[in-house]
Amino acid sequence: MKFLPLIFKNAFRKKTRTLLTVGSIVLPLLVICLMGTFLKALEAPDPRTAHGSFRLVVRHRVSMTNILPTAYEEKVRQLPGVEAVSDFNFFGGRYRDAGARNVFMRVAVDPETFLKVFDDAEIVDRRGWVKATAEGMAVLAEPLTAKLATGMGRSGNGLTRTAAGSQVGVVLGFLSGKVLGQYDPIGGDPERPGRLLLVAPNIVKVERELGVDPTDFRLWVCLHESTHRLQFSAAPWMRGHFQALVAEFADKADTDPAEMLRRAVDAVRARGGSFDGPANDRPSWIEGMQSPEQRAVFDQLMAFMTVLEGHADFVMDAVGPEVVPSVGAIRASFTERRRRSKGPIDRLLRSLLGMDMKLAQYVKGGAFVGAVVDQVGMAAFNTIWTSPQTLPTRPEISDPSAWVRRVLG
Repeated sequence: MKFLPLIFKNAFRKKTRTLLTVGSIVLPLLVICLMGTFLKALEAPDPRTAHGSFRLVVRHRVSMTNILPTAYEEKVRQLPGVEAVSDFNFFGGRYRDAGARNVFMRVAVDPETFLKVFDDAEIVDRRGWVKATAEGMAVLAEPLTAKLATGMGRSGNGLTRTAAGSQVGVVLGFLSGKVLGQYDPIGGDPERPGRLLLVAPNIVKVERELGVDPTDFRLWVCLHESTHRLQFSAAPWMRGHFQALVAEFADKADTDPAEMLRRAVDAVRARGGSFDGPANDRPSWIEGMQSPEQRAVFDQLMAFMTVLEGHADFVMDAVGPEVVPSVGAIRASFTERRRRSKGPIDRLLRSLLGMDMKLAQYVKGGAFVGAVVDQVGMAAFNTIWTSPQTLPTRPEISDPSAWVRRVLG
């Protein structure tokens, strides 16, 4: 103990030497902790994600940059429970330039094995998107199909399914050329529901039409769809809530074809014979076909979907140029493309399929999210994912302050 005063006295006699000594100890410890955290994140991803918790990283004991022997890949593949193996090789590439903001982990991968291991997203063509979407729709639309078949009687069962199948095929065929990406919360493995699809031909087509940076545009699209996956992963109750709303909508559907036809004619007449999308908050012709009970459920569905799309749009733009350097140019070009007028047939089909309502969801939803975040901040906005009761109503989408008063007080 008699040496402690001497130690303190000499420690503060030369402050520069003391600071350098402390720094030489603290800095390596900090680096070791950061590397340990990084490796832990790779080997034990967030268990809330659907697929990440089933991946394991095998690395060289000296450093992640040291390459493992090729023979080890086959040894790992033979281990019990291993379904797929993909190897990563570090290389000294550059992204655009050698600037500090463009420095990140660069690895070479085998595309075939990589997409089997990192199967969080599926890269599909248009036919693959139609097949995957039809599978998800079959599960989601089963209550409605069953009720229509029951309402038309035993003799109409096969006819109903055949007609419905033909109509869905036409719809999906048209949409397959429009969709860039899609997160289906219902499709995929029943044990781990959720399927993220990226339609490669459409993404390439649009990025060439807009003349934007391909890497930035693809990342921008992935951000939108990954946000949808995060929404359903962080709030698991939303999947059941969505299915319940769809089932309730089907339960309240009319099964009388004559009544459905009468409502369709009345809806078109009410809009002056026009199939144009909603304008000045006029109900769409699709809404005009619904019974009052269906309309109440439809309003809940629309509010729910508007929040999801608006939040994803807000996130994909909020990342800023640090993540997507040309995000401003991409958003401007993409918005202009949405507004660009199409041919009369295309406009008719878009209106019949409700695509105008879908575009309105992006605009209204983005405005709602932006207004709430500006008013109370993102942390308070995230209260929206707590339960069905904290979701906004359809009128609240147009009046964000009303949602703030009701939910946040």
